[in-house]
Amino acid sequence: MTPEESSQCARDICALAPIVPVLVVSDPATARPLAEALVAGGLPALEVTLRTPAALGVIREMAKVSGGHVGAGTLLTPDDVRAAKDAGATFGVSPGATDILLQACEDEDLPLLPGAATASEAMRLLERGYTVQKFFPAEASGGAPALKAIGAPIPQVSFCPTGGVSLSNANDYLSLTNTLCAGGSWVAPQNKIADGDWAGIEALAKEAAALPRS
Repeated sequence: MTPEESSQCARDICALAPIVPVLVVSDPATARPLAEALVAGGLPALEVTLRTPAALGVIREMAKVSGGHVGAGTLLTPDDVRAAKDAGATFGVSPGATDILLQACEDEDLPLLPGAATASEAMRLLERGYTVQKFFPAEASGGAPALKAIGAPIPQVSFCPTGGVSLSNANDYLSLTNTLCAGGSWVAPQNKIADGDWAGIEALAKEAAALPRS
């Protein structure tokens, strides 16, 4: 897979909904009903972070949900890439980007949303062919004003800001012309997952799915 093909796949995934849930799930038993609630609420693209021992099992379960598109977040190494794809992930997300990681995703045909936080990082990825990137950590890197400023001289790149994005500030990002969607964890709070409050999570998903985009 070329970087250009990868970015086109990432663009298609970002187009599915204004918000991509960023999920930290510790129990595979909750994975399927959680994914079903989010998809039913209008958020079909799901990012499962590889931050728990259960993450790959969670991806396997979520991959069974009709209408869902399950990706693996926090990809750091080629081993992460291979394991995520074997588990059923259809795209990957990384907090940053290294040549080794980019090459692994290209070799494994796993579309990647690579992370960038500065103009130089965005330019380097663009130079390789990645026109769709993750802006991370969004709020800590200056928030929507910083992303808007980066977009002025680099209009070729579109972003999915993640990191500190919430219902209260999501519109600040989604109103930018260089923002395709945003990643956020508020649609699947840990207390609702623990309680099995799938109806509550579906309601949060519907609220997020209704957010306007530029």
